[in-house]
Amino acid sequence: MTKKKTLRSSEKNQHISLDDSSAVFTTYDLGVSAALLCAGFVLLSLKKENPRKALFIFKREDGIDDAANQYFADQLKVKARSFFDSTKALKNKLYSE
Repeated sequence: MTKKKTLRSSEKNQHISLDDSSAVFTTYDLGVSAALLCAGFVLLSLKKENPRKALFIFKREDGIDDAANQYFADQLKVKARSFFDSTKALKNKLYSE
């Protein structure tokens, strides 16, 4: 029996299953992850099962799919300094754990 990975959301004191695709948004892309952070979405976890790539896991909220699509279409507007800081923070998280 495998234990389900969950995270307690501090906002509403609820459990979020990290394996439930209806509750989370996942990506391997560092750029879109930094952009989503800038847009105010919540990073729940980071999975580094593969040493060559990491899976970024975000709380699924209204608009997250649209924001990711806007990023890839080069239409998402975020502050440049905020994007840089988010990228740096994600890299620190990647290499410190």
